[in-house]
Order: sequence, then structure tokens, then C-alpha cells
Amino acid sequence: MKQWIFAILVGSLATAGQAQDVVHSDTVEPIPGPEEVFTGRAEILPLTSPTAPGQAGVAVVTFQPGARSNWHTHPAGQTLYVTKGCGWVQEEGQPVQRICAGDAVYAKPGIRHWHGATDKEVMSHLAITETLNGKNVEWMEPVSDDQYSGPEQ
Repeated sequence: MKQWIFAILVGSLATAGQAQDVVHSDTVEPIPGPEEVFTGRAEILPLTSPTAPGQAGVAVVTFQPGARSNWHTHPAGQTLYVTKGCGWVQEEGQPVQRICAGDAVYAKPGIRHWHGATDKEVMSHLAITETLNGKNVEWMEPVSDDQYSGPEQ
């Protein structure tokens, strides 16, 4: 089922335009996750930017153990597909959930949430983020250490 969902996501990206743009991994430089919106060490590998007629940007985000995003929302939603390791994700008011390689997460538009690595292992995910009126994210305050403690704690 997870492979099927991923195939649909990739297929929909591939058919979004008339021409194909191939991004070779050795031509893209990762950038450090900004300290203003990440706790700990995160790295972003930008793969595509929103280009009409589609409005999705795609990046691989790698979180070192203990690293996580701030609380945030997406005006048009976001899909995550975990490619390596395990991490945690939380929607405001809900318990922290464990996610591992092969898992997919969909954050509905406007839902306050965060995601990151567990405290013990690296986690990478593919982030497919939709854009609405030129905006794809609204960043908020950092996730506290108490909020960050995962489901195994």
C-alpha cells in the first residue's frame, strides 16, 4: 500500500508539465536547516520549486538525532514520505507518532504540526509541499523538549 501511494505521488509529479526536468543528485547542494525554524541539525536538499501549472515543491530533509522542525502549518497541505530511519510527527492536541522508512504522512491545510528525527537516530523524508498564493508554510515557535519527548518515553 505504501509503495502504491508513493508511485501515485511520483507519477503525478512526472505528468505535471509538458517537459521533464531531471535533477541529478550530484548537482544539488544541501543547505543547512535555518536555526530560526529547526532545533538541532537538519539539512535540506531542494529538488524542485513550484512551477505552473503545478504548485508543489519537493525537497529531501534529513534530521540528525534530536533535530526537529518548529511548529508550523501549510496553507495547501504537505505530504511526507520517510526514506531513511525513524522519526516523530505530531499534530497539535494529538500524541506524538513514530514514523519510519516507507511511511507516508499527509498534513492537511492549516493543521499545526511538527516533525523530526527521534532522539536516537537519523531520519530523512521527502517533503512535497503545495503552495497557495505564493506561500507554502507558516512557521511558529520551537517545539519544547517536553513536547518533543516521543511515544517511547
